[in-house]
Amino acid sequence: MLSSLIWVPILGSALLAFFPGIIDAYRARRLALVTIGITFVLTIALIARFDVSNMASQFQETIPWIETLGLTYQLSLDGLSLPLIFLNSFLTLIAIFSTDVSINRPRFYYSLILLLNAGVAGAFLSQNLLLFFLFYELELVPLYLLIAVWGGDRRGYAAIKFLIYTAVSGILILSGFFGVTWLTGSAYFNYAPLLTQALPLHQQLILLGILLVGFSIKIPLVPFHTWLPDAHVEASTPVSVLLAGVLLKLGTYGLLRFGVGLFPEAWKVFAPWLASWAVVSVLYGALTAIAQKDMKKMVAYSSIGHMGFILLACAAATPLSILGTVVQMVSHGLISALLFLLVGIVYKKTGTRDLDVLRGLLNPERGLPLVGSLMILGVMASAGIPGMVGFISEFLIFRGSFPVFPTQTLLCISGTGLTAVYFLLLVNRAFFGRLSEQVKNLSWVPWSDRIPAVILAILIVVLGLQPGWLTRWSEATTTALIPQTRIVPTQSLAVPPVVSNATHAAS
Repeated sequence: MLSSLIWVPILGSALLAFFPGIIDAYRARRLALVTIGITFVLTIALIARFDVSNMASQFQETIPWIETLGLTYQLSLDGLSLPLIFLNSFLTLIAIFSTDVSINRPRFYYSLILLLNAGVAGAFLSQNLLLFFLFYELELVPLYLLIAVWGGDRRGYAAIKFLIYTAVSGILILSGFFGVTWLTGSAYFNYAPLLTQALPLHQQLILLGILLVGFSIKIPLVPFHTWLPDAHVEASTPVSVLLAGVLLKLGTYGLLRFGVGLFPEAWKVFAPWLASWAVVSVLYGALTAIAQKDMKKMVAYSSIGHMGFILLACAAATPLSILGTVVQMVSHGLISALLFLLVGIVYKKTGTRDLDVLRGLLNPERGLPLVGSLMILGVMASAGIPGMVGFISEFLIFRGSFPVFPTQTLLCISGTGLTAVYFLLLVNRAFFGRLSEQVKNLSWVPWSDRIPAVILAILIVVLGLQPGWLTRWSEATTTALIPQTRIVPTQSLAVPPVVSNATHAAS
């Protein structure tokens, strides 16, 4: 059944790309929606059958493939990959639905979206290192083309930059995987039997360092982040939704699965440095976002900061912080998707994203009142306001990380305050005040644009009020990922028991 999450989108993509005859834009869109709708229903079916109390991998599929290379077609699902599989199918459905019906070259466009979905699903489900790498590289081609063909004025530059950075990331990850199998003496690249902890510590440190840099480019973390703002600014709105909501999670997923999971001893050595690295990314992303005039670039830099929270949680590596990383990946995917959708609507209706030009869009008569209201909700969620899913994810991360790295955690908490600052600047400049002369009498926003944003907003609030609906799927797996209670020695936050005078007297 797991294979269907990969092959149904691939077959839909092939049908769109190679079916003889004419498929107009309307039929291409409908076929893409049907294909990803089937994939989403299959995902829901898997969720319904998933055993939340089972910490092991479920629904395993293993087929020998190229045994001389150690490559097997091995898939499985656990609490770490399940929320991300849901996020991938759901946001792909949102991206296709929010695509302009009159888009150029629709067959090519929708086939690339479906191929991208299949590649990401394959990476999250793979239990063979080489198979993971193949799917990791598969998503590179469609995303490059989606930016290069349907992007903005500087789409060529942004696409090439993305291609170079991601190619370097893939080379480093493949080198790390080759090193793991070679040094452990394994004949296969299968994840489960790798005895990495038996390696000398210096070898573990080298391999982990290679993988850290490779996945940090994908996340991205400072200083490997420069491709992300350019890619977001030039990409179309649906592509930005997938890039921020799903594609960045390949990097954070890789840190958890192949960093914390394979090298716990080496992770202890790197952990303090990683926590400090997280602080740099969080503060840099927030401070740079404050300086932006382009709404889309501001949201892009906010992603860099929020990915830093995940690095902090991974560095602490407590069961609570690791659970927080999964919740943060889902919450960031939903919130960033909402923000990029709303920025896209503003740009479509006004022709600009410049905060020096936009003003008063919350005007109930001639502005974009619903878009403004949803934007306020989205920025509140991103800033970690209670009642939103963003608060739950950040609270789990900070509560799980503080006993291990109190100073770094407090500095990252200050990043949430800076998040409120730059998003308040965005809302205050673009949506409050007198409506700008350049953007008066805006046209009505169709329901095809409103519905995806409203659905995302509802999910953000519902999961914020009922976080157990999200955490229950991953808690067993994330707890099992940490062999001990904590990887890094910590000081307990528990209050020591009070001994009464009567007890002293009795003794």
